[in-house]
Amino acid sequence: MFLSHLALSFPAWRPHFSFLENPLANEMMALRWLHLIFGIIWIGLLYFFNLVLTPAMKQVEAAARLKIYPALMSKAMGWFRSSALVTVLVGLRYFQLYLSQDAQAAGRHALAVQWLGWWLLVWIVAYVFIYLFQLPAKGFLDSPWVRGVGIAMVVVAASWLVMALNGGANVSNAHLAISVGGGLGLVMLLNTWGVVWRVQKKLIKWARASAEQGVPMPPEAERMMRWGFLTARVSFWLSFPMLFFMAAASHYPFLSTIAG
Repeated sequence: MFLSHLALSFPAWRPHFSFLENPLANEMMALRWLHLIFGIIWIGLLYFFNLVLTPAMKQVEAAARLKIYPALMSKAMGWFRSSALVTVLVGLRYFQLYLSQDAQAAGRHALAVQWLGWWLLVWIVAYVFIYLFQLPAKGFLDSPWVRGVGIAMVVVAASWLVMALNGGANVSNAHLAISVGGGLGLVMLLNTWGVVWRVQKKLIKWARASAEQGVPMPPEAERMMRWGFLTARVSFWLSFPMLFFMAAASHYPFLSTIAG
């Protein structure tokens, strides 16, 4: 009783709560929250696959691995691909709001559509090259240095180009930072649905048939596992600059004198 009375006697300690009157601010906060929640699930699973599951599976006997794999990966891939899709869709809406604000500040509302179009074009073209670098290969092309340097050059070129096309006097730091970070997120989404899920569907099916019916894994399985591994590893490394630029959108205004 004494502590309650003491707490209530100090007005500064009393909590205050109210929604902002600006609907846009409330929408952006809700979008941030959803983006973070589903992004954590997505990137958390990506890190689990790369740092825990892949090394652990190598230590499990083949027979046990065939029994574990279908049940584990079916559930994990459901969360993985769904959280990736929600994260990017929510992020696109969030990005669109910033584009609209900057276009309004520039006095040309059509700029928002133009900026989004350039952004999509640049990163889809970049993904074509990244996709090729991720394909299983032999000899010189299988070198980690060739893959790493090649993908790094594509990412740097795409980042520079999208900022050059979307930059301007009225363009905010959030706009430019998300142009890069969100572009990398789009690449990772295309990897998730376009490669990893396609590979895992086949591997899960083959592993289940092998465990239940004694059917041997097809010769193609080794190549598919290699492709899935390379793609997951590329997404793993791309997640680091992606997270930096997404955080920089609101917390590190180094790309523009306009903070938000």
